[in-house]
Amino acid sequence: MSDAGARMKRKEYEHELRRLHGELVAMQEWVKDTGAKICVVFEGRDTAGKGGTIKAITERVSPRVFRVVALPAPTERERSQMYIQRYFPHLPAAGEVAIFDRSWYNRAGVERVMGFCTEEESERFLEWVPAVERAMVDSGIVLVKYWLEVSQEEQTRRLQSRIDDPRKVWKLSGMDLKSYSRWYDYSRARDAMFRASDSSWAPWFVADSNDKRRARLNIITHLLDHVPYRPLPLQDVELPRRQKPHGYVEPDLALRHVPTPF
Repeated sequence: MSDAGARMKRKEYEHELRRLHGELVAMQEWVKDTGAKICVVFEGRDTAGKGGTIKAITERVSPRVFRVVALPAPTERERSQMYIQRYFPHLPAAGEVAIFDRSWYNRAGVERVMGFCTEEESERFLEWVPAVERAMVDSGIVLVKYWLEVSQEEQTRRLQSRIDDPRKVWKLSGMDLKSYSRWYDYSRARDAMFRASDSSWAPWFVADSNDKRRARLNIITHLLDHVPYRPLPLQDVELPRRQKPHGYVEPDLALRHVPTPF
């Protein structure tokens, strides 16, 4: 393994990720076979690497088993509901892994910092969220919560790269710029969230995400360790014989083919 102070090289990262992808597939098959319910929550500041980590987890597994939940701003109807109500339909059923790219903890973070809810509403949320998560766990859900921690310097570098790179400019929003200026408000909100909702049944796990590649590998390894899966026995698979053509001939159709400039 490389020096922990140096950024991980791509070749080493891809080698380790390939191995972990195989384990994620094994976990997927166990989830399907046992009817397990896995819920993974990702929180962190803008640019902390939540999306990239989720992509690394899901790129080699079935989207019918691994569902990514990234809810938009609430509708008028949803704003009139009990706050956490709109998240309930997205919790995992048997044989599913639900991954939340931001979650009900919006109320403890972005909504609190940006003034989208009152201090009283945020405090009330933090009072009752441990009981709600206890109910989730008691129902059989394996709940894993990750906070991705990024430094001020690295956040600045990543936001600047979004400004300078036309491939990333879509990732930069006005909200990102506003939240960037409120680093210590977010720190206070994060600390209050940890104090209120780091429980024995649903603890927070903090990952250093200044090196995105290391963070992804560390989180996937931790997730695999945290889910009590067991690889299922591999089945012997043999391709069947194809049928004979029985007179079939390729037709002479005037089809429109995709150009091949490459």
